[in-house]
Amino acid sequence: MPCPACDVVAYQVIGSRRRKGKTGDGGERIYSIRRLRCRKCKVIHHELPDCLVPYKRYEAKVIEAAIEEPVDPADLSDLPAEQSTLLRWRDWFIALVEHWLSFLLSLSRRGRINLSVNGLSDRSQPVRQRIGQLVGDAGGWLARLVRPLANHHYWLHTRSACLSGRG
Repeated sequence: MPCPACDVVAYQVIGSRRRKGKTGDGGERIYSIRRLRCRKCKVIHHELPDCLVPYKRYEAKVIEAAIEEPVDPADLSDLPAEQSTLLRWRDWFIALVEHWLSFLLSLSRRGRINLSVNGLSDRSQPVRQRIGQLVGDAGGWLARLVRPLANHHYWLHTRSACLSGRG
């Protein structure tokens, strides 16, 4: 994959770091995240596995289960996070999903990723249906949505950018 900063494929592994991911059963997994430096522009990138969402402590499938629609509160009792965390994830998703979809559409139109974008801009369709058109409806859709955005540096990474409007 080309460097998002300079479009050159020239990475050098400069180390790794450990990252924890909380699982659906409440346990933790330790991941070794490679640190890569572009040989041309010297920008450092972290190679995240698909099961992790940048800047989230829980694995993608746990967050995905919490933000699936429609959600019956009884279905959320199996998840290892507190109710306030589950609500924060939903607010985060609702606040940023249009941003993500517009960036995926832009990346596809510029030929940076290969996605079918037919009907993506039709806002009359439910958000999950529009996401499904891009990355599929099967489990793991959140990871497939996140990966191209994070890899092309379109992922919002400041905590203040993701805070909900709740008081």
